[in-house]
Amino acid sequence: MANIIDQAFGIHGQAIQLRAERSQILAANLANADTPGFKARDVDFKQALQAAHGAKSQLAITNASHIGSLDQGAETQLRFRVPLQPSLDGNTVDVATEQAVFSENSNRYLASLTFLNGRIRGLMTALRGD
Repeated sequence: MANIIDQAFGIHGQAIQLRAERSQILAANLANADTPGFKARDVDFKQALQAAHGAKSQLAITNASHIGSLDQGAETQLRFRVPLQPSLDGNTVDVATEQAVFSENSNRYLASLTFLNGRIRGLMTALRGD
């Protein structure tokens, strides 16, 4: 059953989960904009999505001691953001950059939700026979 749902929704289910995790990371960056020594972090979304999709579709774990957990979220692929203008207290959060990235991530999250909503409506229409 899960395979049928995965086929119907494609990669958008994983994309939504990764975008939600990325939103939390970006929100933490913004919340710590004035914290001395805080290092801004972000996720390479494209790489994280490829890892999540590739791990589930291509590899199978035959023995838990051979390969580590493949269902690792965005937390495992965190990168420190290179500051445009580092501050004297060691904080690397640039509020304008973080707000722009957060806004872009939110818009893409909503786009994936809109796509999934359309897919669900299409499936419901097919089931009802309208």
